[in-house]
Amino acid sequence: MKGEKYLFVVSGPSGTGKDTVVAALLKKHPEIQHTVSATTRTPREGEKDGINYHFMSVADFEDNLAHDQIVEHTKYCENYYGTLRSEIEGRMKLGIPVILVIEVEGAGNIKKMYPGATTIFVLPPDMQELERRLRCRGTEDEETIQRRLKRAEAEIANSVNYDEHVVNIEVDSCAESIYSIIQFKLQHGSDE
Repeated sequence: MKGEKYLFVVSGPSGTGKDTVVAALLKKHPEIQHTVSATTRTPREGEKDGINYHFMSVADFEDNLAHDQIVEHTKYCENYYGTLRSEIEGRMKLGIPVILVIEVEGAGNIKKMYPGATTIFVLPPDMQELERRLRCRGTEDEETIQRRLKRAEAEIANSVNYDEHVVNIEVDSCAESIYSIIQFKLQHGSDE
């Protein structure tokens, strides 16, 4: 599809700080846009439809899935979460850089659908630092931490298919590394 060079997919293991890095990137570079995910969960206080999420009923979400209007999705705690095709393709057609922060599985699916997209894998400095970050969250029990670490090792081992890799030692420098990748791809990438 024309405009795929404007699509950037960021993923990496839980605890690498990918959401924090992308938030820092978007704050400093507002010309890059972030997709708004669709969800079937109930809005929380202060959340606005179309800004925080596109809030949908289960029937509407499943209808969008059936009509190929959701390019990647997952179900978590009985609620659907996904990316609407319109969130990506509208921006690509207009030549607006768009960034998705999604799980590793979803990134592979996006790359199959949009081969001209750039996939960026965020790595921790090392496994000890990843474990420290997961523990510092204070939100998970030991079993969950161990499961996340094991999954992280597998995701890192299989990250060879990503176009780019960045190490998140420090948030702002990692955000700037991603920005440099985006700038290079926009200047030198194919628009076909």
